[in-house]
Amino acid sequence: MLKTINILNKRARFDYEIIEKYTAGIVLTGTEIKSIRLGKANITESFCEFNNDELFAINMYIEEYAFGNQFNHKARSERKLLLNKRELKTLAKNVQAKGLTIVPLKLFTNEKGMAKLDIGLARGKKTYDKRESLKEQDTKRDLDRIKKSFR
Repeated sequence: MLKTINILNKRARFDYEIIEKYTAGIVLTGTEIKSIRLGKANITESFCEFNNDELFAINMYIEEYAFGNQFNHKARSERKLLLNKRELKTLAKNVQAKGLTIVPLKLFTNEKGMAKLDIGLARGKKTYDKRESLKEQDTKRDLDRIKKSFR
């Protein structure tokens, strides 16, 4: 019985307007996947970048495995993302032409225990957009409180 891991990047939804979502596999070493299965990872400050027609997740933090030996991994390093060629081409075209960026949204493990990364093609929000989203969250929270008091 595998325990599923869901590590979210809540900051990305606040700072960016997500246009498209993709699910990518990650190339990891043995100690990295063990740390992810323990939930010792953080994707808040990370971003994705193209390097020689390959997509890499930069600044993704995976804590060193506690029981690892001298072959333990580095906590912050570039990790290659696995996508179809067609998806990579469309992402590269959108990033170059439209000035969009690629942001990691969620790090999770699937049923087989493989680590996957949900990435989003995103456009940066302006400060007034952020204020609007905060107002929407506040009104939704207030409405939920009112509905709860009438039950």
